[in-house]
Amino acid sequence: MTPAKTTAFDWVNAIHPQWSAWNAHIWDLAETAWREYRSSQWYVKKLRAEGFDVEEGSGGMPTAFAARWSNGPGPTIMAYAEYDAVPGNCQVADTYRAPRKGLSRFAGGHTDPHSALGMGSLVGALAAKAAMEKHGITGTIRFMGEPAEKVRGSKPIHAAKGYYDGLDAIISFHPFYMLPLCNTARWDTHCGPYYAAIYEFLCEQPETWLAGAVTDAAGAPIPAAHTAARAPGANDAVVAMYTLSKMMRDHMLPHTGTWTLNETILASGQATADNLAAQMAQIMFAARAPDVAMLKKIYAVLDRNAEAAAAAAHCTVKRHWVSKSKPGLANHAMAEITYRNLERAGAPHYGAEAVAKAQALQRELGLAPMDQPFAGELSQLVPPQEAERRLRKDLPSWQTHYTSDDYTDMTWFAPTVRFYIGRAVLKGPPGFAYPDWALNALGGIPACIDPTVETAAKTIAATILDLLTDSAALARAQEEFQNRKAASSDPDPWCDYDPPIDFPWPEYVETPRGRSWWIPATSADRALER
Repeated sequence: MTPAKTTAFDWVNAIHPQWSAWNAHIWDLAETAWREYRSSQWYVKKLRAEGFDVEEGSGGMPTAFAARWSNGPGPTIMAYAEYDAVPGNCQVADTYRAPRKGLSRFAGGHTDPHSALGMGSLVGALAAKAAMEKHGITGTIRFMGEPAEKVRGSKPIHAAKGYYDGLDAIISFHPFYMLPLCNTARWDTHCGPYYAAIYEFLCEQPETWLAGAVTDAAGAPIPAAHTAARAPGANDAVVAMYTLSKMMRDHMLPHTGTWTLNETILASGQATADNLAAQMAQIMFAARAPDVAMLKKIYAVLDRNAEAAAAAAHCTVKRHWVSKSKPGLANHAMAEITYRNLERAGAPHYGAEAVAKAQALQRELGLAPMDQPFAGELSQLVPPQEAERRLRKDLPSWQTHYTSDDYTDMTWFAPTVRFYIGRAVLKGPPGFAYPDWALNALGGIPACIDPTVETAAKTIAATILDLLTDSAALARAQEEFQNRKAASSDPDPWCDYDPPIDFPWPEYVETPRGRSWWIPATSADRALER
């Protein structure tokens, strides 16, 4: 343990009340993809107050930013924040189910939670900065604001626009979301590629649906009279594509490789019950797969389904890319450096207040409170090689990538580590599954989520300091990076589209009632409040 690392760890401990409040604030904002206005502004203001130069709206994305602080010549190390939440997961930071006060239960809420991801990274970067200043360590810290991770949004765009150029190493942290990736770092099997696209259907000439047919012999002033056959319209096109794609799912790929396809309807017709064809509707499909060949096959089927649905519903269709995100590039040297610092930081520790909150949540769900309510894995560290062995047990030997996250686009620009810190999850009786709201609530209760932020921050700070001061370790990581990238036939960014910021993404709105979700709160929402 070097004096600089001791300084960084002490700094994290000393300002715990401050960063705990910062984290709770971002968690409570719970802004969703491409609409994280207040969250990104909070980070921009904080970084500027800490002496960083900050570019707002980086890459043409209003809720992205790029920050830089330097203490003189030396390596440039990058960390980053995410802060997007998930629609439909609004939850109060307490031990019962309810939306945050005054909001619809359909509003945004942090699930993973990205609030802790961003705060662990920020506190780690600031702790490293404090140690650099005290001990005269030179080098540069860059800190990125990355919106819309849930649709793998900003990082492919930042990559294509050069925001990761000139880096010597990158540190990527995430609260754990699946075993065995808890208190460990990825080794060989990194996250895979991802495509997301919006299919927009337009019915702009409904009057030509039955061109040549007798629709109004009397010459009524309304060309599409209510007695005439109506063009199906855009809503019908979305339904047709949705149904076709569900039907075709079994034929898109073989039943192997852990690929997934998900969809969401962004916009649907108009708010009217009139006898008119819906003019516009949009549906987004997002696919995760182990390799790009699978993605291309999936989207070849989706494109055909879209054309068929458009033809049947008398529409035109256009595909808009939301994300083309690359698979990850491993770096063993970075994983080893980071894991050593995770060992120094130690696994998250849950005190009496956290235990009491967990027990109260168990009582709320009708369970007998446990003396040790938290999952045992949270207190264990797993070496990256062992985590890899466990991860590979159920994967086919040919599969090189697994699960989804867009840190992968960064891995092609500098040696990158991807590591995971345990976040509060509870033990339960055999066969019992905790509801989603319970996990979301634990991510907002300071006593339960602060241990994740603390461990991540210390690990990040110590890793930054190692990369700045241990030139041999950094050289090993860079040599490995260059060798792996040189072996690839596809090293360049995939993004060839503009930031998809102008679509009807769910968001908060200002109304005479104050700040509200775009779906207003109802009596059912208010009945859940306590």
